This record gives sequence, structure tokens and C-alpha cells, in this order.
Amino acid sequence: MRAAPLDVPLSEEDLRRERQRARALRNTQWWKNLRGRGICHYCRRRVPPRALTMDHIVPLIRGGKTSKSNVVPSCKPCNDLKGNLIPSEWDAYLERLAGRKSDS
Repeated sequence: MRAAPLDVPLSEEDLRRERQRARALRNTQWWKNLRGRGICHYCRRRVPPRALTMDHIVPLIRGGKTSKSNVVPSCKPCNDLKGNLIPSEWDAYLERLAGRKSDS
């Protein structure tokens, strides 16, 4: 995927701080309960809770922060596909995929 125009220069210190916040958030009961439901936010499939990753809805590199309102449980395939896309880009990607499937 090509670089997006909304990339925000993030210092090493800012990135380190956000990763530290993510580690702390992963240890909260809130996150454990959310992940414990075993459902990927993107594909809605049931996944073993330990197989879910924490995904930033708005990626750090795009200006997102580590907060409860910006992280969701995601299966690895969805997290890898989404990459650094923001929600509108992700939705457009899914629409293009759906369009290709209906053209077949």
C-alpha cells in the first residue's frame, strides 16, 4: 500500500510513548473483556481471544493515539490488510473488494 497523504511525522519519543500506552491498555480489564468476546471488529468472525490483536482505528502514523476510543480487537489477517489505512480508506477498500466479487 502506498504512503497516505495524512501521514504525521512521529518522533521516536512519541512512538515509544504510544507503544507504552498500548502495552498498559492491553493489561487493563477493559481490554481483556473486549478481547475476551473473541470477535474481530472488522470481519466480525469469531476468533480465539488470544489470536486477536490491538488495532488502532486511526493508526499512530496517521495521527491516532492509544486510547479506548481508538483501539479495537482485530484478527491478524484484518489487521495486516488494514495496515495504516484510516476508516474511510478501509471502507473504500472493502467496497472495491465487494465490487470485484459481484462482477465475477
